Amino acid sequence: MKIAHLILAHCDSQQLGRLIDRLQNPDAFFFIHIDKKTELDSFMFLKDKKQVYFVKDRVNVGWGAYSIIEATINGFKEILSSDLCVDYVNLLSGADYPLKKASQIHQFFEEHSGQNFMEYLSVYDEWTEAIPRLTEYHLTNYAFPGKYVAQKWLNRLTPTRKMPNNLIPVGKSQWFSISVEAVKFILNYLEKYPEVVRFFKLTWAPDEIIFQTILYNSEFKDRLVNNNLRYIDWSAGKASPEILTEADLPTLKASNALFARKFSMSKHPEIMDLLD
Repeated sequence: MKIAHLILAHCDSQQLGRLIDRLQNPDAFFFIHIDKKTELDSFMFLKDKKQVYFVKDRVNVGWGAYSIIEATINGFKEILSSDLCVDYVNLLSGADYPLKKASQIHQFFEEHSGQNFMEYLSVYDEWTEAIPRLTEYHLTNYAFPGKYVAQKWLNRLTPTRKMPNNLIPVGKSQWFSISVEAVKFILNYLEKYPEVVRFFKLTWAPDEIIFQTILYNSEFKDRLVNNNLRYIDWSAGKASPEILTEADLPTLKASNALFARKFSMSKHPEIMDLLD
């Protein structure tokens, strides 16, 4: 079972190196997208590790913007053009860390071959707080003076937005593990329907919705598993999840998840040591 770990990172090169080391396997390949705002110098040592590839078409990623989708898509394209014949694409951030051994992770996907693991809730029925992301215009992906004033008037003067192609929106977590067939379908779909790209470029945090929605409204729906295989602590109700510490070890050990986030090797290295 060949897995391409697509890792989006922008800092903490040593922690990223540790993540790669922990996931090393003869059938593991690492495609690293480093935010275009970040200098590559501190990451160059990663080239000496086995089966590591840097995504060449780097994107200046903005929080909550379509640019993070562009970074992911660029990673998809480089994985497919690599001729490595991978079976799964596993999307991670540089702040993630595995809770299982690499061999166990590969065995899991071997046993669940063809299934696609992503968190998806109905926006209209279960995740209603996300409705304004879709019904209102958001200029998050653009940078120009007065854009928030323009956004305000755009929403006052224009009709409520509607989903393109009669798509039923679902989503939640950005992170997922999907088959290479699903990746190919997503890329073909976005190329075939540019109106979907235009819609999500005007959506806030579209990375939490677009990929799930495309697969949910396709032949892949029956192969979706509503579980992204990640442990993430949102208990504080903040915009970002809690950083995991030594106190979280019992919960992490009891979890069936394959991965967890967020970790900080500079602030709390002990939890990563204990997991190792």
